[in-house]
Amino acid sequence: MTSNDLPNGDARPYEPAKGPALRRITAGAIKRRKGGTPVPMVTAYDTPFAQFAEEAGIDWILVGDSLGNVVLGYDETTPVTMEQMLHHTAAVTRATSRAHIVADMPFGSYQVSDEEAVRNAIRLIKEGGAQSVKLEGGVYEAQRVRAIARVGIPVVGHIGVTPQTAGLGPGYRKRTHRDRLLEDALAVQEAGAYAIVLEVVDAEIARELTEQLAILTIGIGSGPHCDAQVLVIHDLLGMYPHSPPFATRFAEIGRAATEALREYANAVKRAAFPQA
Repeated sequence: MTSNDLPNGDARPYEPAKGPALRRITAGAIKRRKGGTPVPMVTAYDTPFAQFAEEAGIDWILVGDSLGNVVLGYDETTPVTMEQMLHHTAAVTRATSRAHIVADMPFGSYQVSDEEAVRNAIRLIKEGGAQSVKLEGGVYEAQRVRAIARVGIPVVGHIGVTPQTAGLGPGYRKRTHRDRLLEDALAVQEAGAYAIVLEVVDAEIARELTEQLAILTIGIGSGPHCDAQVLVIHDLLGMYPHSPPFATRFAEIGRAATEALREYANAVKRAAFPQA
C-alpha cells in the first residue's frame, strides 16, 4: 500500500514502531475486565486527540465512523469509506503506544459477503494498525462476526440504535424490545465477539444484558449499568453543535476555540499581531 491509496494521496499508512515491541492492551485483557471497575472508552479520529486520550489514561479508543458527522461534515455515517477509515485509524494508531484501538467497519464494507468482510477487517488491522474491528448488527450480522473472528481478528458488536441503518427503522428512539435485544446480543456473543456496544437501549434492559452476557457491554446512551461507557470525543469536549441529549459535555472547547480565533482576528485587524 502506498500513500496514494489514502485520501488526497498525502497520508502515510500505519507503520509499526522500530525497536522493542510495543505492549498494547489486548482484547483478552479488556475482556477480563468484565464485572470490574467500569471501563472508559472514547472515540478519536486524529493524532492530537488520540494522544490526549491516552495521556488521560483512556486505554480503549474507538475510531468510529461517526467521523462522518463530527469530522467530515456528513449528515450521517453511511457515506464514510474504507479509505477514510484507514486514513483516520492509521493516524490514531501512530499517536498511541498502549491503547487498544478499535476501528469501525463502515457501511458497505461487510454486508456483501463473509469474504468481503474478512478482507476489509484485515485491511483495518494490517494497514490501519487497529487491534480490533467493530460492526453493527445482531442476529443478521452474526455470521459476519463469526467469519472475522475465525481468522483471529477480535470483534466488537453493536446493537440497539445502529446509525448506519437507523433510517430504515424507528430512527434514533430508545430501544425497548427486550427479547429482540437479548436475541441479538446472544447471537453476537455466540459468534465470537469479545464486547458489544449497546446504543440508546433502555437502561434496565442494558443492565439485564450486562448481567447475562459473558462479554463486556459498552453503553452509549444506555444508562449506568454497562461494563464500559463510550462517548464521541467531540461531544464530551463541547466541539460538536448537534450532540445527542445523553452526551454530557465535560468541557466547552468549541467555545474556547472560537474566542481564541476571535482574539487573533481582532489582533491582526488592530495591527497588534505580530509584534515588531
